[in-house]
Amino acid sequence: MDFFASTLPFLKVFAAFAIILAGIKNRLGLARSIFLGGWFLGLIFGLSLLDCLVTSGRALLESRFHLLLAVVSSILLLSDALEKSGQSTRLMAALSGYLVGSRLRLVFFPALIGLLPMPGGAVFSAPMVKAVSSRMKLGQEERVVINYWYRHVWEVGWPLYPGIILTVALAGIPVTAFLAKSWPGVVVMFAIGWFFFLRPGVFDPGEEGGPKPGGSDRDGRRVVREGLPLFIAIAGAIAMETLISHLAPSIPFEFGVIAALLAAIVCIVAQNRLGWAYFREVLRKKSMWGMLLVIAAIFVFKDLMQAAEVVTAISAAAGSGIALFAAAVFLPFLVGAVAGVNVAFVGATFPLLIGLLQSLEMEAQILPYLVLGYFSGTTGVLVSPIHICFVLTCDYFGTDLFRTWRRIVIPCLCFGAFGGALFWLHLQ
Repeated sequence: MDFFASTLPFLKVFAAFAIILAGIKNRLGLARSIFLGGWFLGLIFGLSLLDCLVTSGRALLESRFHLLLAVVSSILLLSDALEKSGQSTRLMAALSGYLVGSRLRLVFFPALIGLLPMPGGAVFSAPMVKAVSSRMKLGQEERVVINYWYRHVWEVGWPLYPGIILTVALAGIPVTAFLAKSWPGVVVMFAIGWFFFLRPGVFDPGEEGGPKPGGSDRDGRRVVREGLPLFIAIAGAIAMETLISHLAPSIPFEFGVIAALLAAIVCIVAQNRLGWAYFREVLRKKSMWGMLLVIAAIFVFKDLMQAAEVVTAISAAAGSGIALFAAAVFLPFLVGAVAGVNVAFVGATFPLLIGLLQSLEMEAQILPYLVLGYFSGTTGVLVSPIHICFVLTCDYFGTDLFRTWRRIVIPCLCFGAFGGALFWLHLQ
């Protein structure tokens, strides 16, 4: 009986996650699945229907929710403007004259596109990988894994990714504080990619004759002009957040990010003379509204979990070690693997992780555990065979999905293991 009582809160939480994952698998939609799982969690932990309704309404009135909506919508608008105006393509053309060496040409464009947090971005860089490798004796599977891997090297260390923004918003910490702990993951992503896909003995481009790209058409002013919006967004966001944290710490850091993103959008609009017709087209896109609905679902889930005192029940029923392992490693990996998107595991599991740490009076260790959870979830996302970037890239190059997928499993697990090592170092 004691065993059943101690495991019951966990079983309830796992049941809620099972509902979320089943909804995603059956194409109910990420937002609807999280809404459904959150309401189930609230009800099964003792909230009434009226309690769930009131809590959900309050969640959507939070100022932090509104700020996050503004940040994510600005990022999506900027990414779409760079793509639709052709400026990202022009930037890559301007940079191509500086690229020498087979490996650099292969990884540069996927990594550059990776700076833009747009869904399915790997299929955007796939034609570029195909073009720069046209004279290389590479198999299609090699092209797929190189394009896919280097498209995602910035996942744990780039301040414009919605998953990172959502993480720091839920924890109430500056994005720079999180990146200060997680940035080694970017270096390791590059290193793992080189070892498994590009090191001598594994990678042999065997380039055929003809003129090589790079070195013949270099125009630095063109690079600066085409890359200006991206520079304003990235450097401006970091600079504004730093200024706010030092000069006006009472102001939410999201205002600085929003200001930088809006300045970047104004820049690209002016450079490409985009009119109101373009913005009307963007505002009609289902993908943008779908992402914003996911953010709403995540905040509802978080507040329902707090109102139902889920964390208190778990902490009282089981040892802290088991609870933290589930919240920081197992659940983020599972949700990431099933959903194939970072926002899903952050929104579904980090409120539980943060709540557990607070209930155990371990606030000083929130950052290391967030890094561990983010690496675990990202590993699940990368290894997911339903990741939209992977599916679309395999389709573009015409490769067998399962056979190609087997080539990324071990690199992904190595990345996850590094996350565990990084977590251990941060705790010392």
